[in-house]
Amino acid sequence: MINKDKIHFMPEKQYKTGLVLSGGGARGFAHLGVIEALNEAGIFPDVISGTSSGAIIGVLYADGHSPKEILNLMNCVSRLDFMRPALPREGLLQISGILKILKTCLHSKEFKDLKIPLYVTATDLNNGKAVYFSEGELYDPVIASASIPVLFQPIKINDISYVDGGVLDNLPLRPIENKCEILIGSFVNPVGYMEKISGLINIAERTFMLSMSKEIFEKSKKFDLFIAPPELRNYKILDPEKAHELFEIGYNATKEKLNEIDIEKLIGFKPAIN
Repeated sequence: MINKDKIHFMPEKQYKTGLVLSGGGARGFAHLGVIEALNEAGIFPDVISGTSSGAIIGVLYADGHSPKEILNLMNCVSRLDFMRPALPREGLLQISGILKILKTCLHSKEFKDLKIPLYVTATDLNNGKAVYFSEGELYDPVIASASIPVLFQPIKINDISYVDGGVLDNLPLRPIENKCEILIGSFVNPVGYMEKISGLINIAERTFMLSMSKEIFEKSKKFDLFIAPPELRNYKILDPEKAHELFEIGYNATKEKLNEIDIEKLIGFKPAIN
């Protein structure tokens, strides 16, 4: 006879599928291709955790916009929207174009209004720690999450200065790691050899990208599906003009990954045939 008192059941996870979106500037357009391919395969996230460009993509998707809708919305932001001088000079540039898109296109004003639960990572400069926002007002945490230090001004939230979440956690698995049955990661910040590095902005960009790449290999092992297209290293983080190319890279890389695995086993049902 089985003693039921001796049986220990694993606690049920809060969510079926969790999606983690890294930072990477304009390379974040590849996240949209990743999500598009996942959706076509019948995979839809129940919770999202993102930082920097991943937070921007994440909030728009969690708000109810499709990947291709987001691509069109974001593609209207030119390099000039990032390159306007910032005053006071706590940063070289301002991020007004992204803020305008969020205020114009988001139906949700607070995290609780989103269709999909979302965690946004930003770096607390005052206390030197990563902070994972999931409650309250949306705009400031998302903009703070994407504010690359030196390039963009820090964002003040409750008298604390916040900058890009990628400084301390560029693949923010932590908020959802123990809450999901399936974990999917999209990493768009590969780094490789760069021959010519000149100019203050290019040096700041390169330094930041290198700092964000630490610990990724170990984290990648924790995902059931991990997409990290190596060719993204050929694209700059402040070059939104290549949006459609980046979308296709993310889309094709995800399709290839999905062809290598048993999707039915991963998500627990047979995906629809398109």
